[in-house]
Amino acid sequence: MVNFGLIIVGDEILSGKRQDKHFAKVVELLGARGLQLSWARYLGDDRERLVATLRETLAGHDVVFCCGGIGATPDDHTRQAAAAALGVPLALHPEAERLITVRTMEMAREGKAAADMAAPENRQRLRMGEFPQGAQIVPNPFNRIPGFKVRQHWFVPGFPVMAWPMIEWALDTHYRDLFHSQARGDRSMLVYELAESTLTPLMEAVEREFGGIKVYSLPSVGEGGTRRHIELGAKGEAAQVEPAFERLRAGVLALGGTIG
Repeated sequence: MVNFGLIIVGDEILSGKRQDKHFAKVVELLGARGLQLSWARYLGDDRERLVATLRETLAGHDVVFCCGGIGATPDDHTRQAAAAALGVPLALHPEAERLITVRTMEMAREGKAAADMAAPENRQRLRMGEFPQGAQIVPNPFNRIPGFKVRQHWFVPGFPVMAWPMIEWALDTHYRDLFHSQARGDRSMLVYELAESTLTPLMEAVEREFGGIKVYSLPSVGEGGTRRHIELGAKGEAAQVEPAFERLRAGVLALGGTIG
């Protein structure tokens, strides 16, 4: 089974200046293809922490989408951190140079940029095409400024309008063979009059009996005027969900609980 991870980069997320939208969208994009997110991390614009995190994740086999920090301003560190984690230099990617030049010429025709690529502002723009040596291009349909891929890590901008179609392209182009490859299910019930400590042995027993199943409990203390309850469920391989759920249900009733 291939695991998918998500890294979201930006001080503005951690400080609350901007609200993250990537997590929910990536869960949605994966779910629509029969896939699921295994883990997610939020990181600030801290190069050392980025290097340490990427060194760890690049050493594994997970498919990782990393959103943010690939620009060329002083607070963007993701490109440099990826290169450092891989132990390779940054290098201007030829295709990235071409794409950035095309975009710059478009802006020049609109009066928004100089037409001379040797101009300081355009040399700065080209830095956005400096990727870890050996990286591959990730196309950006919004403005052509590409992201990059190294191993199974996909680096895209922090802007949702750019990042989301780039992630969709990566999934549809490179991981289509994984779509809906394993049927999964999830079924739950509301349990009243029982504590989690009482339910725990039952949960452990069901997981032992059904190897492809995870059992979960989501307690509520009665928010919004509802009764205290526990949402108790089983998720995992579709063929095992129903029998595992029925085993849970029977166990709840045997313990004296009631089911909503």
